[in-house]
Amino acid sequence: MENLLKEHIQAQMRETARNLDAMSGDEDLLERIAAVADACVKALQDGGKILFAGNGGSAADSQHLAGEIVSRFAYDRPGLAAFALTTDSSVLTAIGNDYGYEYLFARQIEAVGKGGDVFVGISTSGRSPNIRRALRVARERALVTVGLTGRQGGDMPECCDYCLRVPSDSTPRIQEGHILIGHVLCSIIEQRIFPRA
Repeated sequence: MENLLKEHIQAQMRETARNLDAMSGDEDLLERIAAVADACVKALQDGGKILFAGNGGSAADSQHLAGEIVSRFAYDRPGLAAFALTTDSSVLTAIGNDYGYEYLFARQIEAVGKGGDVFVGISTSGRSPNIRRALRVARERALVTVGLTGRQGGDMPECCDYCLRVPSDSTPRIQEGHILIGHVLCSIIEQRIFPRA
């Protein structure tokens, strides 16, 4: 392998490792993740659901995490109620056409969100208009609101019950942090609701 290429790969991996190390040492972040896990477990045990939304890579993360909850994460168990609001092309294009892109997720929350459900809005910048609007509508409807974002947080902190900020300004590092947080949540949810013998 070419030395420059190897150095580039190692530099990326070291940057990720530093970011994950910073996350694991952030007591406030750890406490917020634990509180979000509690809210998710309560919502599911009470017959509610977890809704996810994001744009671009964050839309893919929404689908990934919903899939882990509905299917399984680490072991076989009954399915749990989670949905990504990023997947129905007919709904998305109808809302986008009739109301505008800003309403993509808020309109779906109006349709299916219930008090006690959890809505997780993902935005690396914290400034995505459709995520901010969805968080506001979710809060109005008494859903537990969770934002996943980066160090700066954008406008998210004021829109959420829990704002989980990855301590980085780099989009790839923020996205890696979001998936880690999502996997931690999936693990806790699975273990708490269906503990292994």
